[in-house]
Amino acid sequence: AALDEAQEARLAQTLGQRYHLITRDDRLETIARDIVRHFLGRTFLGKAMVVAIDKATALRMHDKVARHWAEERARVRAALESDYALTPAERDALKQRLDVLVETEMALVVSPGQNEIAQMRALGLEIEEHRKRMAQSQPPLDERFKDTHDRLRLVFVCAMWLTGFDAPSCSTVYLDKPMRNHTLMQTIARANRVFPGKHSGVIVDYANVLASLELALSIYGSGKPGDRPIADKGELVEALREALAEATTFCADAGVTLATLEATSTDDFGRLAALADAVDTLIAPEDRRRALFGHDRLVRRIYRALKPDARAAEFTQRVAAIATLAEMVRTRLNPNPPDISAVMGRINALLDASIVGLSIRDAGPPPINLSQVDFKALAARFESSRHKKTDLEAIKAGIGARIDALVQLNHTREDFRETFERLIEEYNNGSRTIETLFEELVKLSGELDEEQSRHVREQMSEEELAIFDILTRPAPELSGDERDRVKRVARELLTKLKALLVLNWRTKASARSNLRLAIEDALDAGLPEAYATDLYNQKCAALFTHVFDSYPERDVGVYAQPS
Repeated sequence: AALDEAQEARLAQTLGQRYHLITRDDRLETIARDIVRHFLGRTFLGKAMVVAIDKATALRMHDKVARHWAEERARVRAALESDYALTPAERDALKQRLDVLVETEMALVVSPGQNEIAQMRALGLEIEEHRKRMAQSQPPLDERFKDTHDRLRLVFVCAMWLTGFDAPSCSTVYLDKPMRNHTLMQTIARANRVFPGKHSGVIVDYANVLASLELALSIYGSGKPGDRPIADKGELVEALREALAEATTFCADAGVTLATLEATSTDDFGRLAALADAVDTLIAPEDRRRALFGHDRLVRRIYRALKPDARAAEFTQRVAAIATLAEMVRTRLNPNPPDISAVMGRINALLDASIVGLSIRDAGPPPINLSQVDFKALAARFESSRHKKTDLEAIKAGIGARIDALVQLNHTREDFRETFERLIEEYNNGSRTIETLFEELVKLSGELDEEQSRHVREQMSEEELAIFDILTRPAPELSGDERDRVKRVARELLTKLKALLVLNWRTKASARSNLRLAIEDALDAGLPEAYATDLYNQKCAALFTHVFDSYPERDVGVYAQPS
């Protein structure tokens, strides 16, 4: 497709999520059929929830499950009426199955929205009767679902009832929505309440959420008595406090007082005027605007890393104020988002033709007890796998992709790629077994986690960290003060270099010369005396290569934010 840069950026952002894969019709049809099969085959009937990625998909899944449910009811009836060769035991089992099929009710439970009836109809869906039922049901649907004896046994949700809602008889959650961290653990908790006759809750994972479960449990799972499930986040608190102080000072120097904006009520018309004035102040000149975006990115990155720690609440209002100003500036610069409807239509048609829902086996992999799961459980599951080579290739692909992404941001991380390739080579030449390779890849994955968050511990952005690493890998022995001095050089140099990235700078000799001089001057003035002349020259050349490779154009490159 012939797309401009803005369209490419928006398309990448849109397709960066798994939504367009998860919502393919044939895939949903296969899952709906499996839900009917699984629900009717449970040893403890109980209640169940189907968690979909959004409102439209929840409604679509309700309709699909209802249709397959009706087909199964008709099939069982026909078998009872026509198959005279059934044994008494088989006939009793079919009668019990038919009782469940006849008695069970299902319902859609989603939050209301403006123009939702028209929006759903545009997608070929009808929600009006569901909305009436949600609003008028007596007793209300939540009371009916909690009532053990009520026939409402299967509900379809996307966000409602996932937090703060307890129905102890709910024994099954059919999960088809990518989730992480707090939301994932809250959703799992819907099925873990104790109830007579219920041995344990079951999570049927259609969206491969297990990949996020280890991290969630490491944060929220209880360990041994006295153990801390996660490291102290005090360093992040201080990093966020410092980043917010710098952002606040930056705004104040420009004439924008964040505290005044925060103190103004959202119902006050004066707030809109104050925000408009602030945007007008921060939107130009360009270096001021870019600085605002830089503060916003750093603050949001640290804030997201700190959440859901309770200490994040202290900073919420200030983080929101900075984010609001940055977003308003972006909107003012790009009032009309790029139109990608035509290419999305072609992509959706391609996905519909390419993605087919496979049959879901009755006997899938053995269930894992979520109260005890850790990477050892995953390793044991790998150990008992009949398809270790396939599983290993998936692991290799995932780690390889992570390394590619990390190295693209910072070429000094090539040692991770070298380690990864060495492990694979050792496995290929027979000096390492598939089991030991798996163990080493698990260890490498942990090291990648540490590296991915290192910029936060260093209190730097990814861009600043890349320059700092170039200057310190390798470096002479540095004291703590000297390391801080190099960090300061990296921060200040990044600001200077970005100001020199004029249009088509890589093709202009004068622009390249100005960039080299800026690098040489900054390193000459800022680096500690421990850097010898030869090392200084190496660092100048390495930094120029880094900028040349990473910033092909102003506001374009590996660190560019989607518009």
